[in-house]
Amino acid sequence: MKSARIPTPVNEPVFSYAPGTKERNELKLALKDLSSRQVDIPIVIGGKEIRTGKTVDAVMPHCHRHVLAKVHQAGADEVHAAVAAAREAWRDWSQWSLADRAAVFLKAADLLATRWRAMVNAATMLGQSKTAFQAEIDAACELIDFWRFNVHFADRIAAEQPLSSSGTWNALDYRGLEGFVYAITPFNFTSIGGNLPTAPAIMGCTVVWKPAATAVYSNYLIFRLLQEAGLPPGVVNFVPGPAAVISQRLLSDRHLGGIHFTGSTEVFQTLWKQVADNLTSYADYPRLVGETGGKDFILAHASADVDALSTGIVRGAFEYQGQKCSAASRAYVPESLWPKVRERVLSKLGDIRVGDPADFRNFMAAVIDKKSFDKIKQYIHRAKSDPAAKILFGGDCDDSDGYFVQPTLIQVEDPKYQTMCEEIFGPVLSLYVYPDRRWKETLELVDQTSPYALTGGVFAQDRAALVEADAALRYAAGNFYLNDKPTGAVVGQQPFGGARASGTNDKAGSLLNLIRWTSARAVKENFLPPRDPWYPFMAEA
Repeated sequence: MKSARIPTPVNEPVFSYAPGTKERNELKLALKDLSSRQVDIPIVIGGKEIRTGKTVDAVMPHCHRHVLAKVHQAGADEVHAAVAAAREAWRDWSQWSLADRAAVFLKAADLLATRWRAMVNAATMLGQSKTAFQAEIDAACELIDFWRFNVHFADRIAAEQPLSSSGTWNALDYRGLEGFVYAITPFNFTSIGGNLPTAPAIMGCTVVWKPAATAVYSNYLIFRLLQEAGLPPGVVNFVPGPAAVISQRLLSDRHLGGIHFTGSTEVFQTLWKQVADNLTSYADYPRLVGETGGKDFILAHASADVDALSTGIVRGAFEYQGQKCSAASRAYVPESLWPKVRERVLSKLGDIRVGDPADFRNFMAAVIDKKSFDKIKQYIHRAKSDPAAKILFGGDCDDSDGYFVQPTLIQVEDPKYQTMCEEIFGPVLSLYVYPDRRWKETLELVDQTSPYALTGGVFAQDRAALVEADAALRYAAGNFYLNDKPTGAVVGQQPFGGARASGTNDKAGSLLNLIRWTSARAVKENFLPPRDPWYPFMAEA
């Protein structure tokens, strides 16, 4: 394909799924279809499906007896084959023009925006227990945006060229990394599952993709969609399986070019240490890009709008069961506002329905699995028996049919209480009421309480308070919100990522992430090369 102008992207509109709409009817049909049958999910290496016979079940978190899929598990041999396939595909893919690579992902975006939309959303609802709206903003809109905006960002990178002086032509050649990229994707966002392997691929890299076991159902549909869009075999290799087995093999490979990761801080730190241990054996220095944990905050000033604050607390903490990296997990409210905030938040929590996401009346569904359920339950039970904490709402946990945890609000007397500091990753919000006169001290408290720095929101009508908070919390959050909840970053509008223990802050949804997956070559062509070796200073005076 000849060089072509890549279209200017716009964010995908969010469907409402209101009663009577076409999209609601289509989604209901897709839910019924997918829940009525069990699928067999293979490993896919170099375009070939591999079935090892060693399978694990993919289940509905809200009905864990219901098996959606049998997922074949990769072992050392399959991982070795995936590396070989990625390296072989790289020979051709890395030579494709950006326009040709972009065409694959632009087509993928259009497929997802149309006839794949209901099916991918339904798979996300069933396999990851998301409501229709949470699936729509994630599995459809955000992933569509990633593909459309990322090729635009790649085009902008390619347009960045050096100066050329008279008689020369200088250029930067943006090459894909010479080694393969290991993409490790999480359960909580189907869009991240689609973005982590494809952002490097857009830049000319080839990838080994290990999806989270609890999101493999929707992620496999994304992989099939990419195949339909024309992604050549081996560019992305789909390798579900035990993390330890896959990582051990890939991190010891000489041709590891990079890791694109979203998950826990502890796992990313372990990967980083393993890379460091193997550093002298690699052909290149691997690029390490990670978005990890968070202990995200909402801070209210005495001038805050109570209704906006209360809505921000409920949506920010409890949408998708608090399982967003950006979900509010700690809140700070001044004494003067607390009575009204308490009344309104408790009223809103009382109206929340929890259950099967296929029932569109539910605001929340189940947490992802037994391990997560047990961890959250442990934190709640500890708070119930501690006189330093008070459960204001919720606290009930029931895993008899699904992994259900009621939205839970804990008021603490100590701002350094355990649930104010540690990442829980569930529908639990800890709240500290501070004296109005201690606003400045509370700013410092918010900044220093947690090792993380992912997201945070400040509510205030007093502009001076917002200015003060902006300065005091400048490094406390990579995504900082004024009078808004700390969730809901939009590709191209709020590039996402944090620093400190929250990751490398390479900002998914921006040019900054794409540039990590290219290795630039400076090319100089001299139209008038010198014809003798002598310089003017060598002449006699």
